[in-house]
Amino acid sequence: MPRMSLLKDEFFNKMENIGLALTFDDVRLKTGYTEVMPEEVSLESLFSRNIPLKIPIVSAAMDTVTEHELAIEIAKLGGLGIIHKNLTPEEQKNEVARVKYHLNGLIEKPICANENEKIEEILKKREERGYTFHTFPVINSEGKLVGILTENDFDFCNNTELYAKEVMTRQLITAHQGINIQEAYKIMVKEKKKALPLIDKDSNLVGLYVFSDVKRIITGSSKNYNIDTKGQLRVGAAIGVYDDAIARLEKLIKEHIDVVIIDTAHGDSKSVIETLKEIKKFYPELDVVTGNISEPESAERLIKAGADGIKVGQGPGSICTTRIIAGIGCPQVTAVYNCSKICDEYNIPLCADGGLRYSGDIPVAIGTGANSVMMGSMLAGTKEAPGEIVFLEGRQWKSYRGMGSLAAMTTNRGSRERYGVKKELVPEGVEGLVPYKGELKDILFQYVGGLKKGMGYVGAKNINELREKADFLYFSSAGQRESHPHDILITKDPPNYKSEGA
Repeated sequence: MPRMSLLKDEFFNKMENIGLALTFDDVRLKTGYTEVMPEEVSLESLFSRNIPLKIPIVSAAMDTVTEHELAIEIAKLGGLGIIHKNLTPEEQKNEVARVKYHLNGLIEKPICANENEKIEEILKKREERGYTFHTFPVINSEGKLVGILTENDFDFCNNTELYAKEVMTRQLITAHQGINIQEAYKIMVKEKKKALPLIDKDSNLVGLYVFSDVKRIITGSSKNYNIDTKGQLRVGAAIGVYDDAIARLEKLIKEHIDVVIIDTAHGDSKSVIETLKEIKKFYPELDVVTGNISEPESAERLIKAGADGIKVGQGPGSICTTRIIAGIGCPQVTAVYNCSKICDEYNIPLCADGGLRYSGDIPVAIGTGANSVMMGSMLAGTKEAPGEIVFLEGRQWKSYRGMGSLAAMTTNRGSRERYGVKKELVPEGVEGLVPYKGELKDILFQYVGGLKKGMGYVGAKNINELREKADFLYFSSAGQRESHPHDILITKDPPNYKSEGA
């Protein structure tokens, strides 16, 4: 991983010498000579050692931000969603499954129906588990493929008391184990089949291709999706420590989870380090990100314990009161810079979690030393975020709360564990409403656009160059005021800027 510029080191050393720790409003990037146009830049980065990103944006593991709907959409846009843990392990597993099964190239373990299951039982299972697909290979008691149920079969079934074997399509087009996606596509086009089961020499079901997803991969329409080697969307999940971590992992591993975060308010703790070591012992191939921290010594301890990624940010979030209640924390820009020096030494990606308010804060965070940013409030209020739209004072709103808020702690064990409390609740967050923002794709378009523009001004053609070339100026309060629109009555906010109080 490239080391950062000496100019940047000099800037932060000066700030430290005069006793200043900085956050986003305190700094802006210096511009420089450029031959890079914003539309030419590459935004590919890493969230953890083995988990790539097409855009360096990750959604926060918060119960008012990331469940399956937002995780699906952000992965299709190139980022990564982290399913929160204010769910039972079974519920969280189902949320992950809905992301992983949303798209498929090759499904190695298809969800099957038994020939002696009733149609109503299959439909109930589909609804309870939130499956978005209608295609179920049908097997007998010996595990042999005997038929297939498709959407047409369900649509034309007028009696759900019938058994699968009475409704299924028996005349199957199949292929043998090992067929590649190009060969599968040719067969499906020729035979006009939307599903192609794969069988071994004994007629055991060993996989399934689905035409809509195969076509998407073959035609390249998914080039911006963040997908794994099997053509499935990438997704992460938050876990706790000790028993909670193991209980969740046992279920998440079965759904081919891509990455997990040991999600605590204070990542540099005995419980996190011991849990991390235990996970890496039994699941050495699984990427584990740990957080949150704000000091470089903490980063080094976690990396030496086996962390594949580090999450930085203690108290910068818009709904977080940790610094005020507990009296701890480091302003986010300085925290990211200090921790990134350690992460770079060990070649471990850093995610800057919290404190972002505008798209221009993203290139600042990455220029400071982050490889990705995690967003909560900037994604809350979107169509895909959990929660209903409410109407208040003539506007549309959605709820947003900190995982350390009283409401979250009262109703969810996951929140209590994240902040290390059991019975006596001392909140470290608030709850409230944020304006309804519309669809995620429109919001991320503006955030990504701001990042691209920042990279163009710096002359950085990719994320690593932004980290290498970034240099900073310190802004006084007058400079901050000058940076915002002033001496004007704003009558209409643009889509990428909201005036104070809006």
